[in-house]
Amino acid sequence: MTEALAVEGLRKTLPGGRLLFEHVSLRVGAGEVVAITGESGVGKSTLLNLIAGLDVADSGEIVIAGTSLARLDDDSLSDLRRDHIGFVFQAFHILPHLTLAQNVALPLVLAHGGGAQALTRAAGMLESVGLGGRGDDFAAQLSGGELQRVAIARALVHAPALVLADEPTGNLDPETAERILALLVSAARTSHAAVVIVTHSQRAASLADRSLALGSHGLA
Repeated sequence: MTEALAVEGLRKTLPGGRLLFEHVSLRVGAGEVVAITGESGVGKSTLLNLIAGLDVADSGEIVIAGTSLARLDDDSLSDLRRDHIGFVFQAFHILPHLTLAQNVALPLVLAHGGGAQALTRAAGMLESVGLGGRGDDFAAQLSGGELQRVAIARALVHAPALVLADEPTGNLDPETAERILALLVSAARTSHAAVVIVTHSQRAASLADRSLALGSHGLA
């Protein structure tokens, strides 16, 4: 299995010096889904931000698609996020003034510019998440579960090596949440993306290949 993400010995303290966590190590292969659970405030979202290069650890190393984040300047980090990482947020972050197809096509537009090819690919991704023929609709016409489907399509449209999902079903009812997570897992396997899901839901965690609990002294 190709290794898409390697995290080794991360340590992070908060302003004032309080230890958030240390000794955090994690390896995720292409097509593998890993759930990160833990108590509120333990640093689950912070860990995702570190992996995405949006925050900096006190020590340790993060390697994505063979590239160590420590070796990259700000512009190169932005390029890596754009080209190799997909994000699925709890709050969806679907832009209301764009059609669903335009929302899904955004990663392709940012990487390669606009054009019919990006919209065609976006339409295909919407089809794969059960929203075929809805590309010209707007976010206001969709339910919460449908919006999260759009977010998954957008996260996967540019074939990223890594997908990071921060409480992706926190706003959904249990039945819809289970369907959405199953869709995310299936889509990730099809596209061979590694997926790291932060969740407080044990049911969500049970759908992953592995479930690890984050504490102050690492993952277990």
